[in-house]
Amino acid sequence: MKIAVLAGDGIGPEVTREAVRVLEALSLPGLALTYADVGGVAYHRTGHPLPPETLEIARNSDAILFGAVGDPACDSLERHLRPEQAILGLRKELGLFANLRPARVFKGLEDASALRPEVAGAIDLLIVRELNGDVYFGEKGIRTLADGRRQGWDMMSYADDEVRRIAHVGFKAAQGRRGKLCSVDKANVLETSQLWRDVVCEVAAEYPQVELSHMYVDNAAMQLVRNPGQFDVIVTGNLFGDILSDQASMCVGSIGLLASASLSEGTLGLYEPIHGSAPDIAGQGKANPMATVLSAAMLLRHSLGLEAKAAQVEAAVAKTLADGVRGADLGGSHGTVAIGDAILERL
Repeated sequence: MKIAVLAGDGIGPEVTREAVRVLEALSLPGLALTYADVGGVAYHRTGHPLPPETLEIARNSDAILFGAVGDPACDSLERHLRPEQAILGLRKELGLFANLRPARVFKGLEDASALRPEVAGAIDLLIVRELNGDVYFGEKGIRTLADGRRQGWDMMSYADDEVRRIAHVGFKAAQGRRGKLCSVDKANVLETSQLWRDVVCEVAAEYPQVELSHMYVDNAAMQLVRNPGQFDVIVTGNLFGDILSDQASMCVGSIGLLASASLSEGTLGLYEPIHGSAPDIAGQGKANPMATVLSAAMLLRHSLGLEAKAAQVEAAVAKTLADGVRGADLGGSHGTVAIGDAILERL
C-alpha cells in the first residue's frame, strides 16, 4: 500500500500529520508512506511547484494524500509557477478526472450551519465534479483590442467523451445511494452546457433505475440554500462544481469538515480536504484536521478497497464531534493535535 504524502503549504503539513497518525493507527499490512514537496514549498526549494521527482513519486503510488497549496509570497509569480498549478498539474498528468465531494451534516452540528437546523439536518449529498476540462484547462490569455483596451479571455469547452466519462461516474454513484442524479449546467446560455446536457441524456439510457433531472447552475446555487435535502448526487463541470461544492461546505457548517477524492479511470486517486492552505493560521495549531482525516477514509475506500476501515475512521470522527470536540471553525477551542488525539482515542 504505497501512499504518497504531499503535505504542501500553510496548514497542509499540520492537518496531514493527523491523517497520517490515523492511517498508521490502523496497522495496515504493507503500508509505505513516501513524502514529497509540492506547491509553494516545492517552488522555494526547486523553482517549480510540481517538481519531476514529486510527480514521479505520485505516479508510482497507489494513492496520494494531499494537504493544501498556496503561499502569498508566490502571488506575483507567473501563473505557471504559482503553487496552485501543482494540483492542476497532478490532475492532468495522472488522469484524475472525477472529483467526489460528499457533504452531510453530522449529528449534533445542525446549529453550526448558517441554514435553519431543520434545513441543514437534511443535507446528505455528493457532488461529482469533472476535473480535466472546462475553462481551467482551456486556452486563455490577455490581449489588447484595436482601441487599446486590455481584454482577458478564457475558453470553456468539453468534448462528448469527456462528458460521457464523468456522467458514468455520476450515475454509478447515484446507483449506490438513493438513485437520484441532478445534472447542473447553463444550457440556456452556453453551447458547452448544451452538449453536456445532450450527452448526459444519452448516458441516462444505460441507467434506467436512476432518476435524472437537470438544473441551471444559478438555480442549483439557490436550491442548495433553500432545500438542500432534495439533492442526492449532483454531476457538473469543473467551474460550476468548484463553486457549488464550496457552497455546500458552508451549508453543512464548516469547510473544515469536507473531504474530497479525485479519481482516475483506475484505482489511483488523490485525496484532500477542500479547504485551502490558510496562511493566516499556519503554524499555530488551530486548524481542524477532520476534513483531511475524512479524506484518508475516502482513500481507504476508493483506492485500497478497505470499506470497513474507511467506515471505522468515519465513525471515529462522528463520535468525536458528538462528544463535543470542536475546533475554532465550529466555535470550539480544541487545536489540531487535540482533535487528532480525540479521533485516535475513539478509533
